[in-house]
Amino acid sequence: MAKPTITFVCTECGGESLRWAGQCPHCQAWNTLQEFQVRKAQRGREATRPLQASRPVPLNEIDSEHAPRRRLGWDELNRVLGGGIVPGSLVLIGGEPGVGKSTLLMHAAAQVAAHAGGKVLYVSGEESGQQVRMRAQRLGALEPSILLLAENDLDAICDAIRSELPSLAIIDSIQTVTDTGFEGSAGSVTQVRESAARLMRLAKEVGVPIFLVGHVTKEGSIAGPRVLEHIVDTVLYLEGDRRQELRILRATKNRFGSAEEIGVFSMGEAGLEEVPDPSAAILGAAAPTSAGTAIVAAMEGTRPLLVEVQSLVNKNDNSIVRRIANGIDVNRLHMILAVLEKRLDYKFGRSDIFVSVAGGIRVTEPAADLGLALSIVSNHENRPLPDGLVVIGELGLAGEVRRVGQLERRLQEAARHGLTRALIPFGAKAGRPSGLKVVEVRSVAEAVSAVFSSPMKSGAFIEEAGISVS
Repeated sequence: MAKPTITFVCTECGGESLRWAGQCPHCQAWNTLQEFQVRKAQRGREATRPLQASRPVPLNEIDSEHAPRRRLGWDELNRVLGGGIVPGSLVLIGGEPGVGKSTLLMHAAAQVAAHAGGKVLYVSGEESGQQVRMRAQRLGALEPSILLLAENDLDAICDAIRSELPSLAIIDSIQTVTDTGFEGSAGSVTQVRESAARLMRLAKEVGVPIFLVGHVTKEGSIAGPRVLEHIVDTVLYLEGDRRQELRILRATKNRFGSAEEIGVFSMGEAGLEEVPDPSAAILGAAAPTSAGTAIVAAMEGTRPLLVEVQSLVNKNDNSIVRRIANGIDVNRLHMILAVLEKRLDYKFGRSDIFVSVAGGIRVTEPAADLGLALSIVSNHENRPLPDGLVVIGELGLAGEVRRVGQLERRLQEAARHGLTRALIPFGAKAGRPSGLKVVEVRSVAEAVSAVFSSPMKSGAFIEEAGISVS
């Protein structure tokens, strides 16, 4: 038997190194290199069989027509996938254990089987057939065209896919699959990476879309999806607190569509349900207007999303203060606090500060900066922001409020949900929806003066600058 080749693979970026080191030479992450043993497959194995394209073909001679996407019954899922399931694609769905990955895929299997008239092969490597049936019965997904295979051996799985040629194959999960041609236990870097690579070749060869489930642990286990991101076509992450209803399906890589779209779902007793209007769901569960709350308009791909940002500033007599952020980058919070201290002379050195985005939503774009800053000032001063106000704007280090993209769509979303006032960057060229009073500001100081005036208007020094209220 051939001696295995040993390399070291980074669990963060997937980069390889011939020797172990404390720091990855590619992404500079520490303690992420793991031993990776590869043993050459035996001759004659089906895995080494080349694909049908065995000779170079001129690019202009390749047929541009492709098989149509298979649309699912949920528009939210179609949105994240880029319009539906692409034949021959390999899709990875990651998320923490218990967040609902298997539930989501069982819903997708039922939709393919019932509405699209296709056959689904569901490979379960973690649960028995009885357990999968109980879940399917609870979700109302007992379809005769869903075939269940309780198997961990990759050869048997590939043989089943070749013989059945289903419209969709689901493998739950990739961490339980083993390839006898390679060393290592199930879930190791060797098995996970080589199994995914072989499934990718199979999907392209027979044209069957394959969905893989990948677990993500809090410790950043090497069996997580990061090792697979460079192999698969699409990477989706299912996010959300298991103690809350909302689940966010976020695309981080998509070769067949936008990698910035999200799908919003609600977890209930009967499984997942799509949320076609997430802004209404988030605002409907929002707390009454109080000091420290602000509504911001964020963009998730092509969709505007109204979310509620909450802040709590609490005096602390201890020498150690805390900065905790849920749904917002904590480094962004530190920057905004520094701007408020420098430009508005606030003192947060002896205060614990907690910020959170309601509903378990994660906001990554800077258009929420101004809303977060006003939320912190509101709680510090114990003065609520005006009712029906949406805040939009990026905050610079000089305290200036910068323009953001797709402002008109954000304002239209705010007006559609009954908001009556908007605070936006000065000079932004965007249409003004009817029923929405818009105030333009140049800096965070002007924004604070505007929102705490009664009625809401430009402050005295704002009017001197000629800022308009439309």
